[in-house]
Amino acid sequence: MITLNVNGVARTVEADPSTPLLYVLRNQLQLNGAKFGCGLGQCGACTVSVDGEPVFSCLMPVAAVGERRVLTIEGLGTEDHPGPLQQAFIDQQAAQCGYCIAGMIMRAQTLLENTPHPTDEQIRRYMEPNLCRCGTHMRILAAIRQVALRPSDASEGAKS
Repeated sequence: MITLNVNGVARTVEADPSTPLLYVLRNQLQLNGAKFGCGLGQCGACTVSVDGEPVFSCLMPVAAVGERRVLTIEGLGTEDHPGPLQQAFIDQQAAQCGYCIAGMIMRAQTLLENTPHPTDEQIRRYMEPNLCRCGTHMRILAAIRQVALRPSDASEGAKS
């Protein structure tokens, strides 16, 4: 049995310690926001936050999480009350097919928690590991910029 702190809640799962965090999140905890993209840490569709750092959950063995806090897209807000970054992605119509968006939002969330008012260059550099095949990068940049320009804290709405 492994206990994880996911979105501020202790969750106990039965999993082989080498099982990727992504599989535990999706298959056992029914947190389906993070997606399986490449399974190699090359696309970012599976990105979640672990203690405020973006992590490719397809590569991280669940045993490596330990007592660190895991934050998924589901922990930022709800469909009825999206978090600030989720709302910005909606406002900017940053999703086309939507497959990469949860990972993009989670990587952007960690950026804004660590650098509340990044420059465009900082945003571009930080977001580089995550891929969008639909090419909505300019809208994604606009969504992040929308939150970065707000005077309030970017982590508002997080349940961690």
